[in-house]
Amino acid sequence: MMYGWGWNGDGAGLIGMAIMMIFWLAIVVGIVLLVVWLVRQSGQTGHTGGTGAGPGALPETPLDILKARYARGEIDKAEFEEKKKDLA
Repeated sequence: MMYGWGWNGDGAGLIGMAIMMIFWLAIVVGIVLLVVWLVRQSGQTGHTGGTGAGPGALPETPLDILKARYARGEIDKAEFEEKKKDLA
């Protein structure tokens, strides 16, 4: 017959429950840390979209910036050619 929280009233059930709570808390914290780490890694080198250039990335030249603006449609072909001639 069981008395109290554990077998024979020695509290082993309570300790076991506490250990399981700590175990699951560690699992959840580990998952959160993994997600944070993955998000930070995606913002560094190897990321092809956006301007999140990481350490060791080559700086953009003015011509690269001009080409990007033309590709995004911010300037038309005539303005692109005129500015490209100015840079040369």
